Amino acid sequence: MTEVTNISWNGGLQYQALDILRQEGGVVVSPTKVGYIIVTTDEQGLQRKFELKNRPLRKPGVVLCGSLEQLFELAEVNDEIREFYETHWRQDVLMGCILPWKSSGLDFIPEGAEPYVRDARGTSCFVVRFGTPAEKLASELWEKDRSLLFASSANPSGKGNRGVVSGIGERIAGGVDLVVEGDEYVRSIQPDTAGRYEQGVMVSFVDAEGRLVPEQRGEARRGEVVDAGEELPTLIRAGLSLPQILLNLAEQFPRWNYRHGQYY
Repeated sequence: MTEVTNISWNGGLQYQALDILRQEGGVVVSPTKVGYIIVTTDEQGLQRKFELKNRPLRKPGVVLCGSLEQLFELAEVNDEIREFYETHWRQDVLMGCILPWKSSGLDFIPEGAEPYVRDARGTSCFVVRFGTPAEKLASELWEKDRSLLFASSANPSGKGNRGVVSGIGERIAGGVDLVVEGDEYVRSIQPDTAGRYEQGVMVSFVDAEGRLVPEQRGEARRGEVVDAGEELPTLIRAGLSLPQILLNLAEQFPRWNYRHGQYY
């Protein structure tokens, strides 16, 4: 790959980034609603991403979906999960869910990339509405190439995402092929830098074995005794738009859990 280049986001599809991501092992830093992410499309790029972050394999990258059609082609969902995603898509709310893959969806994972994007249960986090700069890349790669875009936050593992390109650190800034600067875009989503969220919300829809939790199909009955061991939709990571996502959970599901920090 060529020497690292820093460019400003052009307000649309960043073709320089797209060209790099179409090359073997290409790695790019892109702005999102919550700061900066490292994105790539194949095994070699994922290896580079994990090395740059010093990130353990038990924390796989997320799958960025540029459309609901892409998401539903890749991930196993039921009617309730489909409606949950559709709600957040309409509201333009960043949100990711832990889901199993469809057997046909697995065909889109590049050779050798599976250990970097699926956890021990065979699930992944499928993310939507993460922000225009990266959404356009994910959409173009899927629509034109049927290629997936994988991501992790662009900061050393265990350290917060500061939301400015100067905060990604020298190791990442000097180790990727292109840095797309978009500090103004990040600030346009979260102008209150003192209270900004560094990440997006994650909701798990799987049990300990990686199977979808049962559908609830309606309102809870008054006086109903809730089984303490019942597998429920579970919010496992707080983040941007948390109040709105909690409201959406409460409106759609009679029962759900809040377990910020639960393993993924």
